[in-house]
Amino acid sequence: MSVGVNTETLVRIEEIQGRGRGLVSTQPLRGGQIVVVDSPILLYSALPLTKQQHSTFLYCDKCFKTIQSASVSCPACSHRRFCSPTCLSAALASSHGPWVCQSLSRLRDCHDFLQHHSVERQTQAQFLIAAYNLAFVSPSDFQILLSLQGRAEDEDPAIVQSLHSVISSVCPPPPIEGFSFSLELIAALIAKDKFNAFGLMEPLNLNEENGGQRSVRAYGIYPKASLFNHDCLPNACRFDYVDTNNSGNTDIVVRMIHDVPQGREICLSYFPVNNNYSTRRKRLLEDYGFTCDCDRCKVEATWSDDECDGDDNDSEVMEEDVDEPMEAESDGEEIDNGNSNDFPHAYFFLRYMCNRNNCWGTLAPFPPSDGKPSNLLECNACGAIKNDEISYPNGGSGSSCRVRLLELDSYRCPNAIGAGTSCGILFRMGLTSDVLSQIFFLFGSENLGAAPTACGLGGTAPLLQTQRP
Repeated sequence: MSVGVNTETLVRIEEIQGRGRGLVSTQPLRGGQIVVVDSPILLYSALPLTKQQHSTFLYCDKCFKTIQSASVSCPACSHRRFCSPTCLSAALASSHGPWVCQSLSRLRDCHDFLQHHSVERQTQAQFLIAAYNLAFVSPSDFQILLSLQGRAEDEDPAIVQSLHSVISSVCPPPPIEGFSFSLELIAALIAKDKFNAFGLMEPLNLNEENGGQRSVRAYGIYPKASLFNHDCLPNACRFDYVDTNNSGNTDIVVRMIHDVPQGREICLSYFPVNNNYSTRRKRLLEDYGFTCDCDRCKVEATWSDDECDGDDNDSEVMEEDVDEPMEAESDGEEIDNGNSNDFPHAYFFLRYMCNRNNCWGTLAPFPPSDGKPSNLLECNACGAIKNDEISYPNGGSGSSCRVRLLELDSYRCPNAIGAGTSCGILFRMGLTSDVLSQIFFLFGSENLGAAPTACGLGGTAPLLQTQRP
């Protein structure tokens, strides 16, 4: 998606102890600010080779938009479909050249391969064909792919051997100067794909009986975006706008979730932030080969299994965001986290997690306009827009108090209300998604002023205090 923003000077690549390369802010950044717009050097379908039997959507095999009307088929294989003659012509000259076309057709017609290999293995075969083809059409991009993180020696030799045998026998790759379709190259490419691919998701339908779950329509390799490290409470999140009519519809746009100072690492979450501790730990270790020690994980590691069990929708890959101790967005100063055993991410869930049923997306402000921050936040999963202000009655005075969510810290908000009274909002660890839903409900409802100690009634006791179960 073309956004017309120069982001080249906002972040720099640094070697970060214990984390490898990462992206660090070169200046103070505001919530909503776009820090990276990255185009893929490689795109390939995430659907099985017999995708018509497995997907309710039909996608263009070049730009991966949802095809809403008549499509154009590849004249040679008729299996690959495109949204327009323009995409067809572009594909035939690059991603769907003669060898790719022939290879995918042969794999699709190879019943032994389809019967004895999983969908994951079929997807890896499509990636290897796309990656080897990249060496033909853009040798420089192929070198960039090989330079990304991922070690060949970490891959399962049996899987490498199986894929090598299938592709070599069914669709032998042509020779490339300087490369051979070897076991070593296959292992290296699979490792690069495993650690660096971003999923472009299917449309999210919150009304589906399956709970709004969705799959990946395509995977892409984004060289700069792949440098973002993970954190379970991100300070940035990624947006894609695949089904738009703009050029660059497969670009990834990374926006800041909140303000950060100069020198802070910018992180994404590699999956929805609602995943619980045990799920996150397992997924990071199995899929990415590391154990997370972010602030959130350090706290949740001390919880019992019952305390860790919250709503956990382990959906398909989709990058979100990361965060260290929350920043006070009004002045860039860090908020005092208080007791280290407190729940440090209640603020994040309250403000930055989409509360639409079955969505689990992350909210980030729209880019600042004329230097002024936006009051509107956008969900990176369902696209919902949320106003960044909430209102509630101030004790029956007839007026309402507007409270910016950014004024709430993780534990207590000494916000001036009415004639010298204060509103103290205390969040304690143990906030489940059910409790958070109640918070959303209470703000702006009559229930907020029901208790004698509620704000506006002369008390300074916490408006809401939730203790561990």
